[in-house]
Amino acid sequence: MNLDTVVRQTGDNPKAVIIWLHGLGADGNDFVPVVPEFSIKDFPVKFVFPHAPKIPVTINGGMVMRAWYDILAMDIDRHIDENGINGSVNLINKLIDEQISQGFNYDQIILAGFSQGAAMSLHISTQSPHNFAGVIALSGYLPVPEQIIDNANSSNHNTPYFMGHGTQDPVVPYQLGKTSSETMIKAGYTISWHQYPIQHGVSMEELSDINQWIINKIKK
Repeated sequence: MNLDTVVRQTGDNPKAVIIWLHGLGADGNDFVPVVPEFSIKDFPVKFVFPHAPKIPVTINGGMVMRAWYDILAMDIDRHIDENGINGSVNLINKLIDEQISQGFNYDQIILAGFSQGAAMSLHISTQSPHNFAGVIALSGYLPVPEQIIDNANSSNHNTPYFMGHGTQDPVVPYQLGKTSSETMIKAGYTISWHQYPIQHGVSMEELSDINQWIINKIKK
């Protein structure tokens, strides 16, 4: 199985690829509108927005929707669908391999995501033997934090991470995101933490900060 995607570019001959993973119940179209916010001078970017598989989601009464893994209980950090996570890891790694086959290098790929998508981006980057250009995790968390200690790969210790979270988030609690960032820092990862007075979403200020982070940390 390969993931269907929506692809956009900010210019010809892109110098980086951002693979942007959506949140629970959304699809790859969810963040397509942010593309114009990343028209960086002399740094065209390719965006790849994959659609997660459709699966029953326990917390939503078994309703079938797009999700990177099942959510089994309200305390999302305690009851983890590791099989679902591992299945999505394989699908996303295939998508990464597609970008490599198209001529990009790993250090030109930025993994990005919102909520569940952010959790996947953090999980993949901390387990991967490949060095990515950067990781953007918005309103997310480490889905299997113990693996940071037990099975983490050091390849992305020096990779810049942008982690952003709303202080009023009722879906993925602010403290869960903040604790995840602190766990990663203790494990040797390079985290830039940002907080915003919003709920479970992304603000224009946050997009502006990400844009500046790309200019400062990624653009070469």
